[in-house]
Amino acid sequence: MDMKKFILLTAVLAILTSCGSKERGELVGVQGKKWHPEKPYGMELIPGGAFIMGKADDDLAGVNDAPAKTVTVRAIYMDATEITNSEYRQFVNWVRDSIVRMKLAVLADEVGKIPEDGGIGEYAFKDADTANMSVYEQYMFDNYTGLGPTGYEGRKINKDVDLIFDTSEYPDEYYTEVMDTMYLPMEEAYNGQRTWDVTKFKFQYSYMDIQEAARNRGVKRKDVIIKEEIEVYPDTTVWIRDFAYSYNEPMHNDYFWHDAYSDYPVVGVTWAQAKAFCEWRTINKNSYQKSKKGAAMVNTFRLPSEAEWEYAARGGLQAATYPWGGPYTKSDRGCFMANFKPVRGDYAADQALYTVEAKSYEPNDYNLYNMAGNVSEWVNASYDPSSYEYSSSINPSVNDRDNKRKVVRGGSWKDVAYFLQVSSRDYEYADSARSYIGFRTVQDYMGTAVTKNGKQ
Repeated sequence: MDMKKFILLTAVLAILTSCGSKERGELVGVQGKKWHPEKPYGMELIPGGAFIMGKADDDLAGVNDAPAKTVTVRAIYMDATEITNSEYRQFVNWVRDSIVRMKLAVLADEVGKIPEDGGIGEYAFKDADTANMSVYEQYMFDNYTGLGPTGYEGRKINKDVDLIFDTSEYPDEYYTEVMDTMYLPMEEAYNGQRTWDVTKFKFQYSYMDIQEAARNRGVKRKDVIIKEEIEVYPDTTVWIRDFAYSYNEPMHNDYFWHDAYSDYPVVGVTWAQAKAFCEWRTINKNSYQKSKKGAAMVNTFRLPSEAEWEYAARGGLQAATYPWGGPYTKSDRGCFMANFKPVRGDYAADQALYTVEAKSYEPNDYNLYNMAGNVSEWVNASYDPSSYEYSSSINPSVNDRDNKRKVVRGGSWKDVAYFLQVSSRDYEYADSARSYIGFRTVQDYMGTAVTKNGKQ
């Protein structure tokens, strides 16, 4: 090619490049996908803003660990209600089914069964047939599968085939063998009924301790990745243990599983189980998002900080005693505004003996139900009487991993009115489960444009 042709070709390419480019040589930044905020199902948007957090000076006892302090929190989405039994059962069933599917796939692999063989073979790992893998799946299978203690890490279980729970329809002896391991032994059954061995319902997840990574810049990434394994089934015995010399067996037997209580708040969950639920909710939603081509991943669901919880509970009302304002617990028609213990020994004066449905009573101005009463709620904070003194005034959060005393807020069906106040603080140990403690989740709002100062 002579020099004239080369110069002409270069000029043509330059023209084509400049014409086909939207940048025109300017610094316009990388253009990503357009972001359209989507309100998560069952949640309400809580606009960010400033508020006075803590107790008034006339509460001499409470002001010691909750002195008044002006803080600012960012915008979040928050569950309109406490997490219900039905919603938590979705988590429990997902964990149970995942474990069953993994056990079926492992046994199918051990006995050399594939989908074409039928029976347990239908539940074989999806990579049992390597012929239909994409290039990426083949690469991951060749390089990462089995790099773990069991040898089955990284292999995909088959969720396309329904599990069979009716014993009369079990497809073969291998399937029967796996299902038998998920129930309590026969010697522990009574009245001809076998029940699930709920100690097998364990959820595994990992997360990065960003706070630790930020404080120790030299730390390796793998050293701040924390792996957890949590039994997810709620402790239904709390209905017995929390109240000595009291007949609460019906609540122990039916409250979590029976459909009559599906819309009631889940109880008997520890702080660690509430955290695990948040992780699962994120995984579950993002698994769905991945199945939709082009759908954006959602950010993490989590427990609210103490400041976020109080800000949301106030519903935009400054200096209010309760989520509805106050200072009274009855409406102008003489009706109680929440589910609590209004009279000594009389739990039913508010028309509820135990908990009530999660969407009961009137919501506050952020459309949140039962931010006072019904069940107390775990928050992502460690209890320290002096934490208000040293915490930041912007998005304050104090959560020490070594401090096992975790804050609960809002009061419950068995508490007196004082603990229903939006500024009251209490705590329980992270590994404790109670018949009067539940939780709700939040998700960070992407962006900072939604702000609102509380009503004066």
